[in-house]
Amino acid sequence: MAWKITNSNKQKVDRFGITVDQVVLPNGEEKTFSYLDFAKGVCVLPITNDHEVVCLRQYRHAVNSWQWELPAGMIDSEGDSPLDVAKRELEEETGYVAEHWLELGSFYPSPGSTTEEIFLFAAAGLTATEQRLENSEQIELHYLQMEELKELVVKGDFKHGAGLAAILRYKFMTD
Repeated sequence: MAWKITNSNKQKVDRFGITVDQVVLPNGEEKTFSYLDFAKGVCVLPITNDHEVVCLRQYRHAVNSWQWELPAGMIDSEGDSPLDVAKRELEEETGYVAEHWLELGSFYPSPGSTTEEIFLFAAAGLTATEQRLENSEQIELHYLQMEELKELVVKGDFKHGAGLAAILRYKFMTD
């Protein structure tokens, strides 16, 4: 069932790579496949000592709107572990560090069109430090009970894919 790549063309556009492969399928047919080469990422479900989830409202230019999200970010360097990046993103975006970390595994948000893999974590035992946003980040912090977060998910107001995956994995692993 091997697919044979007969030609591969890669281009870099800003932070994305674009690959176009000519392949021969196992049945002998030839087909063109294109996909984005995307950096790996992390997403964190931060839970306060009062059992609230620290959620973000963040402006997202690609969809021209404010979105409910969880802290997340790209793994910029190959030498960085997902956990180290998750710790950094949590502090930068929320101004918290966590004492306890639970690995929730990883997932591919769209394996038909991108190589992106996102590593999921839950964080607890939060201690306030200082939020350090990038100049392009507009983020508001919100503290929601899990039931309030569930309502946002059910109503379709929380659309952050990595956040949805983190919430689902956390609920399945802890219920």
